[in-house]
Amino acid sequence: MVAELEFEKPLVELRRKIQELKEFMKTADVDLSAEIEKLEARLAKLENEIYANLTPWDRVQIARHPQRPTTLDYIERLFTNFLECHGDRCFGDDEAIVGGIAKYDGLPVTVIGHQRGKDTKENLRRNFGMPHPEGYRKALRLMKQAEKFSRPIICFIDTKGAYPGKAAEERGQSEAIARNLFEMAGLTVPVVCIVIGEGGSGGALALGVGNHIHMLENSTYSVISPEGAAAILWKDASLAQRAAETMKITAHDLKALGVIDEIIPEVKGGAHRDVDEQAKRIDCVLRRSLKQLLALDGEELVRQRYEKFKQMGQVSFLPETIRAR
Repeated sequence: MVAELEFEKPLVELRRKIQELKEFMKTADVDLSAEIEKLEARLAKLENEIYANLTPWDRVQIARHPQRPTTLDYIERLFTNFLECHGDRCFGDDEAIVGGIAKYDGLPVTVIGHQRGKDTKENLRRNFGMPHPEGYRKALRLMKQAEKFSRPIICFIDTKGAYPGKAAEERGQSEAIARNLFEMAGLTVPVVCIVIGEGGSGGALALGVGNHIHMLENSTYSVISPEGAAAILWKDASLAQRAAETMKITAHDLKALGVIDEIIPEVKGGAHRDVDEQAKRIDCVLRRSLKQLLALDGEELVRQRYEKFKQMGQVSFLPETIRAR
């Protein structure tokens, strides 16, 4: 049973009516095929209207859907011989980040990604997909190992942000994120990053310094959550919908700004409605991405990554007369 979102309520009512008519036909000697056909046509039209005109807040809701596919869902469908690695060799193992070695169409690769749960028990175990510093150190350990053995790195991004708790700060959360940014910038192997759900703040960026950055159509990628932005800007977290409209956090906004390279189309209604089909769509983009990047040597990969991030945004220097003051 797929959980429906607020903006999908008109669809829920139509689906319920269609299902009731079908059940009635099974028990009563009456033909309701014409009525059902009309309702199904109306449903298809309404679906097209709703999903073709999603607001940024609608996409935030889809990105947060409790049944949205996770990193492990895609690893299962895209890779073979996945061997998960654990621990940062410093403190412990953080289950909010999973990573290991796998084969992608016969090619050895390193796969790393945020991992949240799909129910309360698993979310508690994985800290709701919000990593501690040991998670980022584990990710970096696997990246450096991949570089040593010339394996491409594929990162799946899906987190509200790094865990902001006292214990995480005591163990060096900020330093761990900064270290990842620094080290990823200089990796001499291809790095492909795919935002599959929420991409929140430095917690997402710590796995996001790649040669190619792709986003699922209904994912989000932002410096802060809409609720956090609303609380800062207007002192009212309930204005999150308004914040989402102005923050440019959707895949289409970020593609226009040059932050991401490609938008991966989603199944109608969101990736959670057909995980297998969504995995195939990711596969097409990933295959094309790796083909392009594997043709570059280490120095070219570092240069391409540097140029990519250098072009994001503009820097304006003040005139000498103003600086002198």
